[in-house]
Amino acid sequence: MITFTPMSDAEYPAFLAYFIPDYAQEIAENYRLTDDAALRHATAEVNASLHAGVNTPGQTLLTIVHAPDGAVGYLWYKADPLLKSVYVNDLSIFPHLRNQGLGRLALAELEHKLRDEGYQQIKLRVAAENKTAQHVYAASGFNVTGINMNKLLSPD
Repeated sequence: MITFTPMSDAEYPAFLAYFIPDYAQEIAENYRLTDDAALRHATAEVNASLHAGVNTPGQTLLTIVHAPDGAVGYLWYKADPLLKSVYVNDLSIFPHLRNQGLGRLALAELEHKLRDEGYQQIKLRVAAENKTAQHVYAASGFNVTGINMNKLLSPD
């Protein structure tokens, strides 16, 4: 059984320790930034988005809990009550617990929770090279709604 608990101030540093380097790696791979520049960019973006940590208005930070294992991952999303939608910024299962169906269970529980709260849509972005996450989302009923593209320009 999966449940969600509000992320505590004590859990927040562990979330950042996972999320920022992971996000920085994606930035470096996709935008040809150095590792240092990508880390600075990811840190600045997270600091702006979560300026008050777990108490940032409009942002929801949860710990994913699986009985009997305890905490198994993190979930970060932003709800849009006007559009009755939620944008998932991050859903992660701890690496040593992956490939056990916990991601699908967490998505199913999130869907149930949000439906009960009156939301009608869950949106997210998944990196093109993250085939495992794409599979989990597709198996959970998510559809591709677009493709992000970019072109890096070389200095003349």
